[in-house]
Amino acid sequence: MTIFPLAGLLFDLDGTLIDTAPDLADAANHMLTRLGRPVRDEAAVCGWIGDGVPRLIKRALTGERFAEPDPALFEEAQSLYNTYYEAHVADRSRLYPGVAQTLADLRADGFRMACVTNKAGRFAKPLLRALNIASYFDLILCGDELPRVKPDPLPLVTACERLGVVRHGAALVGDSGNDMRAAKAAGMPALAVAYGYHHGVDLTALGAAAVTPTFADVRNFFRFEGRFLCAKALP
Repeated sequence: MTIFPLAGLLFDLDGTLIDTAPDLADAANHMLTRLGRPVRDEAAVCGWIGDGVPRLIKRALTGERFAEPDPALFEEAQSLYNTYYEAHVADRSRLYPGVAQTLADLRADGFRMACVTNKAGRFAKPLLRALNIASYFDLILCGDELPRVKPDPLPLVTACERLGVVRHGAALVGDSGNDMRAAKAAGMPALAVAYGYHHGVDLTALGAAAVTPTFADVRNFFRFEGRFLCAKALP
C-alpha cells in the first residue's frame, strides 16, 4: 500500500470560484440584440452554462440545449459574443463567498494549486486577474490550450504533470458533471461544491467523493480527509 499525501489541488473556474453568469448573460443578450433577436433572462442563460462558450451561444440562438444553428449565423454570433465578453469579462462577475481567503490559506498550507477551466485563456486569465486571485495559482490551464477539454481527463492529467504532482496525490474541486467525469477518468478524487451550475445533477452519483455547501469548507475537508482521499494501492 503506497500512500500519496495530498499535494496538488485543481479548481474549476465558472460556478466554483466565480459566479460568472451575469457577464455571460450580458454578452449573450448583447449578441442577440445585435442580431435582432429577443433577449434571454439571466436565469435562462445560467441554465446553459457548463459546456463551453460555443455551446452557450448555440443555446442562446436556438433555445435548445443541443440544437445546431445555421453555421453562418453562428460564426457571426460568436464574433459578436466574444468581442463583447472579452471587454466586459469582469463587470458583474463576483467571487463566491470565502474563495479569496480559502485560496490564501490553502496556499499557505503548502499545496500546489491550478485553475483548470474550459474557458478560453483570453477570458479566463483577465477574469482571474481582475478579481485578484490569479496569483494564488501555480498554473492556469485554459480550454484553448489542449486538444480536449473536460470531461476528458487530459486537462487534469496535464495540470498534474505541470505542477509536478502525481494524479493520486491531487484532487479536483468543481461544480459540474463535466468536472466529476473528468476527475473519475483521471483517477483522482473530486470534491463538489453545492452551488454553481450543476443544474440539479446528482454529482455524488457521478463520482464526487463529497459535496461541500460553501467554498470556505474546502480547506477543512482536505486538511482532515485528504490522506484518505488520496490513498492508492499499487501492485
